[in-house]
Amino acid sequence: MERNSTACAMEWSIELEMALRSKNSGRRVEAILQIGQRLEQWNGEPEATMTVYNMFGLVPREERLFANTIFLRLADSFLLGDRLIRVSIVRVFLSLLRHHRDKNKSKRIKGILAKSKVHNHLELLKRVKVVFDSGDVESRALALVLFGCWADFAKDSAQIRYLVLSSLVSSNVLEVRASLFAAGCFSELADDFASVVLEMLVNIVTYPETVSTVRLAAVRVFAKMGFSFSIANRAYKTGLKLVFDSSGDDFLFTMLVSLSKLACKSTLLITEQVDLLLPLLSHEKTLCVRATALRCLHFIFAKGTCHSLISAASVIKALFSMIDEPGVSSTMQCEALQILRQILLCTPTNFSWFDMPEFAELLAIVDNASRSPIASKSFQATEMLVSVVTKFRRTEMGSDGVCTLPLPSQLVSLIMDQITLLVKPLLDLSQFYSTVFQKVQSLLNLLLLLVGEHPDLGFLVLDKVHLFIEHLVNTYNNVMVGRQADSAVDVEFIEEQNKATTSKLVCIINRILMSCLESLNEAGAITNQVFDKVKLLVECVCRCNLFDCYTHTIYSLLHSYVIWGCMVNGDEEAGRVHRTSHIFCQNYFIVHELCSLEFAHRMLIQRDSWPAYKAGIYAICHGAWISADFMFAQLIMNVQSDTCRCWLKSLSKWVYSERIIQLLILQKQGPISGNCFEIKEFLITLSRDDLSEIGQVAGNTNEPDYSQALVVAHQRLCLAGNALETNFTSGKTFCFQRWFLALRAKVLGALVEIFKALSAIPYKQDNIQVGENMMVESHKFLKQITQTSFQLKRLSQEFDLIATSFIGMDCKSSKIIKALALSCSLLAVSAGFALYIPSLPVFETLTTCGLEISQNCSPTIVIQNLVGRLWNLDREICTNLCLILETSGWSQNCFHLQSGNQIFNNGCEVKDVVDVCRYAVCGIVCLQNEANKVHNEDNLSQITKNGLQLLSKVILKWIRIPFRAPKYFFRVRPCVGSELFVSNADTRNQDRISVLEGFHLSLHLCLQLKNKPPDLPIRLTMFYCILYCVPKPASDGQNTEQMPSTSLAWENTDPVEMNERLFRYVTECSKKTNYGKRSRDNDIDNNGKLVTAFVDFEPNERGQGFSNCLLDVSKFPVGTYRIKWHSCCIDSEGSYWSLLPLNAEPIFTVRR
Repeated sequence: MERNSTACAMEWSIELEMALRSKNSGRRVEAILQIGQRLEQWNGEPEATMTVYNMFGLVPREERLFANTIFLRLADSFLLGDRLIRVSIVRVFLSLLRHHRDKNKSKRIKGILAKSKVHNHLELLKRVKVVFDSGDVESRALALVLFGCWADFAKDSAQIRYLVLSSLVSSNVLEVRASLFAAGCFSELADDFASVVLEMLVNIVTYPETVSTVRLAAVRVFAKMGFSFSIANRAYKTGLKLVFDSSGDDFLFTMLVSLSKLACKSTLLITEQVDLLLPLLSHEKTLCVRATALRCLHFIFAKGTCHSLISAASVIKALFSMIDEPGVSSTMQCEALQILRQILLCTPTNFSWFDMPEFAELLAIVDNASRSPIASKSFQATEMLVSVVTKFRRTEMGSDGVCTLPLPSQLVSLIMDQITLLVKPLLDLSQFYSTVFQKVQSLLNLLLLLVGEHPDLGFLVLDKVHLFIEHLVNTYNNVMVGRQADSAVDVEFIEEQNKATTSKLVCIINRILMSCLESLNEAGAITNQVFDKVKLLVECVCRCNLFDCYTHTIYSLLHSYVIWGCMVNGDEEAGRVHRTSHIFCQNYFIVHELCSLEFAHRMLIQRDSWPAYKAGIYAICHGAWISADFMFAQLIMNVQSDTCRCWLKSLSKWVYSERIIQLLILQKQGPISGNCFEIKEFLITLSRDDLSEIGQVAGNTNEPDYSQALVVAHQRLCLAGNALETNFTSGKTFCFQRWFLALRAKVLGALVEIFKALSAIPYKQDNIQVGENMMVESHKFLKQITQTSFQLKRLSQEFDLIATSFIGMDCKSSKIIKALALSCSLLAVSAGFALYIPSLPVFETLTTCGLEISQNCSPTIVIQNLVGRLWNLDREICTNLCLILETSGWSQNCFHLQSGNQIFNNGCEVKDVVDVCRYAVCGIVCLQNEANKVHNEDNLSQITKNGLQLLSKVILKWIRIPFRAPKYFFRVRPCVGSELFVSNADTRNQDRISVLEGFHLSLHLCLQLKNKPPDLPIRLTMFYCILYCVPKPASDGQNTEQMPSTSLAWENTDPVEMNERLFRYVTECSKKTNYGKRSRDNDIDNNGKLVTAFVDFEPNERGQGFSNCLLDVSKFPVGTYRIKWHSCCIDSEGSYWSLLPLNAEPIFTVRR
């Protein structure tokens, strides 16, 4: 357990004392700056509780004593030290003040300099006052700055107030500026003091002999007069009067900024400030005045809300003429465009922009600005046009019925033209500047945003990209022809530079192209035109020697996901590619696989291992398993590190297992075109080993089927997971990878079991008389299938758990995992079809003989699990699922238990699964309808046979859905998890946790985040934990010690259920209901079989929180028990993240 600031206070105090006694001045300064960093850490931590004191063995409130000691030592050093020491101390407290203000914007924490915590504040003030009274001018100024940093307790001292106010009229500029800083700090906390300071500020500002630096410093203090609305309003009116009476530009600029900051503290003043700034944008004012007014408006509207729509309209009228005004700088024009875009985004959708007569003129001006030769201006204008088009549909009209919105297709052409202009100089300079990279990336993101809102633009985007790449190639060829004529130029060197530049550029475009194709696929807009354009684009890149082998490889794989999806679903879905047969897609797919293998082979020959590895990752993430298998199989032979070999070996086995399935699907598509000899040879070469291995399982190498292929794929997947079980994973570096592979193996294993049962049921054969013994056997295998249904339902929850257990996972990977969870839920419902047809002869057997129907494992829960995932995607399917339950007679009481599995975005990963869901649910509904019409046992047996055939078809349809790996799989680093430290609340027995028989167990807890990356993009705001224990003594021989935890999340049966319970508890907590209406923090379930407790933690900046709980073990017999636990956290966006446990389970003893 890491020691927090409270536990380190005594140590820090002693170290500071020893360092300050050093005769080395540099050592003393170093110690002062170090204690400053520690004080900042301390300032961000919650106030210590009794739990913290007891866990660290501290005396309550002792940290305050040591904090006061540290402050007193710093004050003594300020009193007795030299100038360098005093400056260092002031720097420490200034930094602490800034740190406290930044943290207080989001979270109210009383700082360690709060008056209630600094008990010896009078001594501190007295020592610094001595310096003020006896020191030189600089010392007096430093003392005044310290008073400002200590404003929380210094403001209440009459002597210090007098010193600050009297220094405002000093003849020394440095002292006056320091006193103005202190006065501003005091005014933020004391209304009466602010009133006095305001009067003095007016005198300072209006006094003719006041120097410019003092006058401007006094003006800046106006921004701090916001303690109450009365003083803020008074200060604003005073400042407004000074603005009208002023003549100097510097004064005007500073006052406008101060008044803007002051106005933002009160919504009632914002409109007045906007009305003040608008006239300053007129042509009569100087450019400096207009630039300042523009900057102030930007500051106001950057808050994200338009306080007044009338003000927003007035701002638009004032700004749009500035955009193309010749005398205005491009910087001001860009800022004006940014303000307009902010207003556009923050205004409500019911505000009718089209009724504004100036709106059409504004759009025309912005459209003209988007074609400006100045890159920054054109980008800002283009960004605004894209925002307009995406927020307001083109169907919206003005009052005159004329549409004023630009065409999205025009924006596509505009963006591509800007990209062409940006990259044109690069070929001549043979360099790639990072600024150009960022601008190209930003423009491509705008392009992707347009395609997301208007999928019909997909073909146009592909066409423009194709033309752009051809233009790139032609430009390059022309440049090289000119340089070859110059003998003084090293053509080979320049050619390599150009290849690196253009390859990087085209790789950036590839990422946007893939996202564009996925958006089209999601919208069902993959047409023949799109298909052909992708083909031409890939051929254009692959036949050009301007790009490197890595670029050729990823473009040859561009087709993989989309074309594969078209190939397996093309004749079944409207809007997809339609050909006379699958042969065209099949041949095209194989041709490009051959192409990608050729480029990969070139990279490996050239020993470009890192580009080959990246290409392999790209192939896996886009479902090109055949190419990926070749790359990783070759890369294994090139590595030297045992860890890398272990990693590549695992990847190779996994990729091989997926290749088996993909190749079998490819062969099942039908015959290959007769004149494609190379393609046939390719398939024969690839499938020879696969057929041999599958044949060893099936006993027949001539006709492999899905069942046999799944057996081999499952075996390889298990080997892939085992390959990562080495000594190199002691820090759980491959935690996500092993867990994901284990879940994928479980899914394939469940399908293997289903296929085995299907092959053993005689219903599969036609014209066979089913006898009584065969009926019993059939019921037995059908029961196995139904049991697999519950296993698949649990696997869907495990996918939910893994999706929330890795903080910082990218959105794309999360979508893929959620799609896998949806797939498992779909297969669970399909495998349990017999549970929803009560008239089947096997129904009674399933529900009474051998299947334990409980709340967590019931047909209702299986249906509810799928409904929860589809609720935001397809309400029609959800309605049919509820109808299935109603018809079958199962209770719907559990439908109020909503879990965290809802999918809110119908991405391309989910779309195909939803289509199979629709097919499966409709099939079950038809089975129910047929069963209700017949009562003959033979006919019911036929319905059972139809149900089994439906299950087989659903599985085959699901297998044919393109499978892609999440990108997060290749983020190899220790997982972010938590450690729980527990101590007995009974301070008399700290060595071990124990309780008397018949009593509750009182515990002190510390939950600590581990392996938190420094660049974590989210801020964690709250931790929660569930502790649970069963009244079964620990049976191992080491039950008296806490052994290191070796259990992994996917090897334990508890985390899924506990995570579901913890999620419901957190959900109820977030509703802010009272404790009487929400789940109890302590509970006993299943007639005393499980004791649970929920605990809340408020974490500090380092991810450490403390709390306590009471565990009801009063009914536990004498013995030793383990406390299992599961934790989670909530981030600043309200997202739920599960935390993997990284240390041992606590042990306690019940004694007599």
